[in-house]
Amino acid sequence: MEISKAELASAAAASAAQGGSQDLMGAEILIKALQAEGVRYLWGYPGGAVLYIYDALYKQDSIEHVLVRHEQAAVHAADGYARATGDVGVALVTSGPGLTNAVTGIATAYMDSIPMVIISGQVPTAAIGLDAFQECDTVGITRPIVKHNFLVKDPRDLALTMKKAFHVARSGRPGPVVVDIPKDVSFKKAAYAGYPDKVEMRSYNPVKKGHGGQIRKALQLLLSAKRPYIYTGGGVLLGNASNELRTLADMLGYPVTNTLMGLGAYPASDRKFLGMLGMHGTVEANNAMQSCDVLLAVGARFDDRVIGNVKHFAQNERKIIHVDIDPSSISKRVRVDIPIVGDVKDVLGELISMLRESSTRPDAQALARWWDTIEGWRGTDCLRYDRGNKDVIKPQYVVETLWNMTKDADTYITSDVGQHQMWAAQYYRFDEPRRWINSGGLGTMGVGIPYAMGVKLARPQSEVFCITGEGSVQMCIQELSTCLQYNTPIKICALNNRYLGMVRQWQEIEYSGRYSHSYMDALPNFVKLAEAYGHVGMLIERPQDVEPALREARRLKDRTVFMDFRTDPTENVFPMVQAGKGITEMLLGAEDL
Repeated sequence: MEISKAELASAAAASAAQGGSQDLMGAEILIKALQAEGVRYLWGYPGGAVLYIYDALYKQDSIEHVLVRHEQAAVHAADGYARATGDVGVALVTSGPGLTNAVTGIATAYMDSIPMVIISGQVPTAAIGLDAFQECDTVGITRPIVKHNFLVKDPRDLALTMKKAFHVARSGRPGPVVVDIPKDVSFKKAAYAGYPDKVEMRSYNPVKKGHGGQIRKALQLLLSAKRPYIYTGGGVLLGNASNELRTLADMLGYPVTNTLMGLGAYPASDRKFLGMLGMHGTVEANNAMQSCDVLLAVGARFDDRVIGNVKHFAQNERKIIHVDIDPSSISKRVRVDIPIVGDVKDVLGELISMLRESSTRPDAQALARWWDTIEGWRGTDCLRYDRGNKDVIKPQYVVETLWNMTKDADTYITSDVGQHQMWAAQYYRFDEPRRWINSGGLGTMGVGIPYAMGVKLARPQSEVFCITGEGSVQMCIQELSTCLQYNTPIKICALNNRYLGMVRQWQEIEYSGRYSHSYMDALPNFVKLAEAYGHVGMLIERPQDVEPALREARRLKDRTVFMDFRTDPTENVFPMVQAGKGITEMLLGAEDL
């Protein structure tokens, strides 16, 4: 439903009657709110319901709008920006299909607790509920996949609503917030007296400081442990608590593991790091998780991909300390002994202060025996593969080679979802936080290129590599056009095994090799496709060409390079814990099948 000239005239007359404050259109108020929040980049795609907002964007130059080729990519790119920087990512989509196209990106951010504000256009308020052109129930559709959402019905509410949206998105356990703005709200004028400098929400007051008594009890339990273990997740990164984690682990001398989402929170090069744990975790990480007597869980949620079968996990008695900003995550899947609700950075800081004041130290002899046991598990070398193969490219070799070349450089790695994601997590050893950008909770294919675009805009001087597969990369491959327009020279490493690899692996192991619709029968020529988009394409088919190709791609600093690595189609990700099994019931190779 279009807005009539009479409605426009009425809005103008109403605004003229107001005195005192500056009269601005809703769209102008929205832009001022984004400027006040320090927004530098806005990813979006225009449409009828948001044209007044786009007109307001045209009249300013402090916010750079990035025109993507699909709304899903707009949200993914804003998400990648948020993951790399810790800032709130912002996306703008139109009503109806603009919003529904964005749903996958919103759900991806929600599952991984990423701070985002998604602004969506809506049909005029008078048309809501009348099945108007490009209308959908944005609030209803997004309710299960957002931290909160707003429908703004009056331009006078816009400034405060945006303040609330950013506050909710970045505080407590972060998450995406949707602000739905009807078209008439964006063009009507309202008195604007400035952007609020603070906001109070009676029903939303996340706890920040952990309970001192609980923290003291946690320290006593940690110091009494014979087989201690520190298990950390994405919450450490989201809470910017990597330095505190490293300090605590160094003071105690305890082993550390990260989840897939937590990689980089503790340096992989440190001997105390046992590797990633879970379904494709290392033997030492999983066995330590099952065999420890005191477990410190920080910013992690004991999800199914981490602990496997809950009953199996509960077979061994252990005392569990769980630190998390979100009280609903504590004892959700596993009963814990000492819950601590609070900001992980603050809680770890308190633990460190108490430890420094305490004269008690860990039992050195018990800890030495525990480390001997761990070193025995580590000796299995569970990430071994055929490094000497000269006939076919092993996907692990590509990732390892990339790590060896870039480990001392300022590098970010994004990935899509599948076997290549697990190989990247296993063989690229992250030493710094926020350098590993991937979809963990929802497991969304297609995020790799948009994530890399968002990271490259945030960190233009850094090297940004997207490790992907020939299946995932085609889901948002149109964004190669965006890379050219906005000069985001990323490097794409496609581990092309001509299969939907993780699906094929499960079909081999669980379905007696019945490869139902997992073979990619008609792949494009990725080299020519990259060139058609204005980029550099490379085809790499021999192991001896892997390193030269990566070196050449890095040399082309100002170009997006698509490297099509033809990898072994039979390679599987090991270790592997099958569904329904415990985390120590691992398949370590083809010999276990």
